[in-house]
Amino acid sequence: MRLLASVSLALVSTSLSAPVSPQYYPHQAGKSWTYGNGETQVVGSPVTYRGLSLVLVNHLFGKLLVQQDLMEYRPDGSVWLRGIHQNGKLTWLAQPLNVYPPGPLNVGRRWKSGPDDVSVTGTQAVKTSAGTFNALVVTTFSSSGKRAQHRYFVPTLGVVQFQTADGTVVPLIDRR
Repeated sequence: MRLLASVSLALVSTSLSAPVSPQYYPHQAGKSWTYGNGETQVVGSPVTYRGLSLVLVNHLFGKLLVQQDLMEYRPDGSVWLRGIHQNGKLTWLAQPLNVYPPGPLNVGRRWKSGPDDVSVTGTQAVKTSAGTFNALVVTTFSSSGKRAQHRYFVPTLGVVQFQTADGTVVPLIDRR
């Protein structure tokens, strides 16, 4: 289920130099994305856990909830994965993963997410049944450098397509 965590939705931001939309990384309760692999990601209402305000992102296949990501939206606009609830067990990450830095993102932007390196490697037109988008390509390189995953991110909209390390392309098919 690491793949699910790695494509977790993208969510709130402010820029270091100029204000950006508070929904640059969309995270409104009830927002959802359905992908071509049958997965639907649904944003839940904020909760407080361990003194932190967190947003739950539910990963469903059909009506089956397979995972919940506990996401933290920090005042600087960065987005962090704090924990994963799966198979009745909560795994709290001792070192949270930086899913996104403060926005706006631009080509060449780099950051660390645990042992992995993440960077915005380009832009690309992405055509799916949900529409045609001009997306930023966010690439995660494993710490070994042997595998890469790509997220195609559109500010204020979210991830419109992703590509797994084995090359499988999964497009967005519906958003609400």
